[in-house]
Amino acid sequence: MNFDLQPTLANDLITLVPLKEENFEALFAVASDPLIWEQHPNKDRYKRAVFENFFKGAIESKGAFIVYEKESNKIVGSSRYYELNETDHSVAVGYTFIAREFWGKGHNKALKTLMFDYAFQFVDKVILHIGATNFRSQKAVEKLGALKIAELEVAYYGEPLKWNFVYQIDKDKWVNKAS
Repeated sequence: MNFDLQPTLANDLITLVPLKEENFEALFAVASDPLIWEQHPNKDRYKRAVFENFFKGAIESKGAFIVYEKESNKIVGSSRYYELNETDHSVAVGYTFIAREFWGKGHNKALKTLMFDYAFQFVDKVILHIGATNFRSQKAVEKLGALKIAELEVAYYGEPLKWNFVYQIDKDKWVNKAS
């Protein structure tokens, strides 16, 4: 399997570029909005020290992206691939956050579409871990056809365990949905 976890991906609305150390300040400027994190299990990720830990995990994952809007070149947010499982033919997509100015404007759908389309060239399943109280994200992935398959405690990089729902979308369902 030649799944590059950090390709550059683009469509008409956004561009995903591999996250680099030098992106910290610009991405933190977006992430420092407390309302982005209000439904997230880690509600204080808008604080610099907490975000530094998150960012360190993103860099070390070697699967993280910074997302830009094509028209304005503004930072939309970030997402990543993680937990590539060659035996199970699956990869997880997550750690996604989007600046509020882009909520409800199609950027999250465009982001997930790019990431899913790319992933399904290599895997049969995409897994998403979503906080049990993150209703906005749950609704968004359900609109894309993901189904809740489990509940579990997840420890985000360097953070305590939090209750999460596990969603899955299968390649054959995605292909059918996309066509």
